[in-house]
Amino acid sequence: MQPAKGNSSSMSKTDIQKEIIFKTARSGGKGGQNVNKVETMVEGYFHVADSKILNEAQKEILLQKLSNRITAEGYLLVKSQAERTQLGNKQLVIKKMHELVNQSLIKPRKRIASTPSKAAKEKRIGQKKLKSQVKEGRKKVTISND
Repeated sequence: MQPAKGNSSSMSKTDIQKEIIFKTARSGGKGGQNVNKVETMVEGYFHVADSKILNEAQKEILLQKLSNRITAEGYLLVKSQAERTQLGNKQLVIKKMHELVNQSLIKPRKRIASTPSKAAKEKRIGQKKLKSQVKEGRKKVTISND
């Protein structure tokens, strides 16, 4: 089977890792006393407008599609505190950010409208007639004296 056009497998992946700025903070959740003293939560910031990797069209697409995740300063923000280590969270941030960017840059395929075949139309009309007969049979029978 061949990959479909416009699918992520046929498109080159954009690697933005070099342009991600990382910040760490203390995270909640698992870890016990470790949580209180080690900064394991990682935040990744990617400035879309200043990117040297993306072209203008790609920047526009990202700014439009990811507008709810982009801060007022123009940074795409992704956080992770699922792992107990900073390195694990950093890798998760990179993975999430790549998925977001690459999914947003995939062009959706145009839908080609199809028309029902003659057989399909006849089948539909036949089913409607059958349904009509069933409903007709449910009516009360009235005897008229002529």
